[in-house]
Amino acid sequence: MKKIAVLLTILVTSQFLKAQERVITTGVPFLLIAADARSAGMGDMGVATSTDAFSQQHNPAKYAFSLDKQGFSLSYTPYLTSIANDISLGQVTYFNRINERSAFAGSLRFFGLGDIQLTNAQGELQNTVSPNELALDGSYALKLSERFSMAVGGRFIRSNLKIATEGNDATAATTFAVDIAGYYQSEEIAYNDFNGRWRAGFNFQNLGPKINYDNDKLEENSNFIPSNMRLGAGFDFIFDEYNKVAVSAEITKLLVPTPPARVQALDANNDGDFDDEGDISQADADTANSNAIIDYRKTGWVSGVFKSFGDAPDGFSEELKEFTYALGAEYAYQDSFSLRTGYFHESETKGARKYFTLGAGFKYNAVKIDVSYLFSASKVRNPLENTLRFSLSFNFGDGYDEL
Repeated sequence: MKKIAVLLTILVTSQFLKAQERVITTGVPFLLIAADARSAGMGDMGVATSTDAFSQQHNPAKYAFSLDKQGFSLSYTPYLTSIANDISLGQVTYFNRINERSAFAGSLRFFGLGDIQLTNAQGELQNTVSPNELALDGSYALKLSERFSMAVGGRFIRSNLKIATEGNDATAATTFAVDIAGYYQSEEIAYNDFNGRWRAGFNFQNLGPKINYDNDKLEENSNFIPSNMRLGAGFDFIFDEYNKVAVSAEITKLLVPTPPARVQALDANNDGDFDDEGDISQADADTANSNAIIDYRKTGWVSGVFKSFGDAPDGFSEELKEFTYALGAEYAYQDSFSLRTGYFHESETKGARKYFTLGAGFKYNAVKIDVSYLFSASKVRNPLENTLRFSLSFNFGDGYDEL
């Protein structure tokens, strides 16, 4: 039962919930986990890094710049290894650059929560359940110019977390979402001691209706999905035909409303009662908080996207705290060996995720293996702390020339 409590707390409500602060929570948070080891090795970024087989999750517009005709990838990420050994995220991806201007891709992400044994009040085993979540994606990318491309993506989301009990409908919750992405890649520019290439990208991800685990149409019984805005830029230092260093930076903001500020009971003059002007009784505070939560949960997903830019109770300073940022670097030798590092930062009052990452990649012919490792730099335990992530990708078909 301990495992059930931990999983439902983390996966249904929030990844990193601190009750005394206004952490934005969503359903299906597995959509925010970097599934591939390459991006994981650079601080979980990927919106403006160079094209790879895993671009579907980060920025599908990059596929229009792929030098490979086709690619296929597999990735595996253990999760919450400190409490269980059967929770993991897996992903498969396929892309095809149809011609010089366009490409399409598809992927499947599966988040398995392992087997959970249910018992009754007497501790007797009742049955075993295997909650899981998945996302099925498709995208199309098109070059609008020689240096800029855009992509649209669609996503079907299914969350099967409800546990069947007598009289309880355990039907899986479903919803859908879209992505709108863009990617810019400059030509190779000659500087004094090296050549260079600029990169930039954006992605508005998971824009779609809220997910409802109660199978009704009431907004107050629905959960926002993790709609977010990702902006990034980078630069490639091309020293010669063998050695290249890429540096990148990325910021992300959830496009989900900020939870309302809590009203506290107040005895303004400390006279022991709450009848004076300016006083707030505990009953009044509880009523105000309850009404505020109901109004918050009734917010539609479209209005929620726009409200998310200006609804923080503490104003602009709190809005800035809702941005996370990541910094990453990658050294590549002859496109056959890579070393990576990165850092991810989130405000103390918005989840407190802070961690460093390391990664490496090895390529032989058309096969590439990537691994990554995460070191937490926060007092808040990270579900991926001290965890190795693995990815395997295959590129095949005729290649394209880089412009």
